[in-house]
Amino acid sequence: MLDYLLSFLILTGAIFIFIGSLGLVRLKDFYTRLHGPTKATTLGVGCLLIASTVYFSTRNTGLSLHEILITFFLFITAPVSAHMLAKAALHIEISSLAKIPKDKVSEGKNKKTEVVEQADKQEVNPPSTKAVKTDA
Repeated sequence: MLDYLLSFLILTGAIFIFIGSLGLVRLKDFYTRLHGPTKATTLGVGCLLIASTVYFSTRNTGLSLHEILITFFLFITAPVSAHMLAKAALHIEISSLAKIPKDKVSEGKNKKTEVVEQADKQEVNPPSTKAVKTDA
């Protein structure tokens, strides 16, 4: 019975990992590619680690906590890293296949043109060599 449970967890984990890897390769946009490793692969590795925990807990004396800690840290860090990658992509304005609503496009253009106009108003003159005093 235990062998069937372990086989089910390993096969389920392998299927999730395969689907996550396939999504990483096949999807066309950075934002959609981000879902492959963070969603499906996290579940796949989680299933494999749970199978490892069950196997080593039944074969050895005592509960195997190493895999439980790895699973916990994986489930905590994967969404945080995906969120940070998405924020960085938004910050450097990586294009997306999703259409941006027209009201958001007009707001973004107004803010950018205001910044450009303010930069044009501020004249930047580097100091000339005559204006620089030396103490020598």
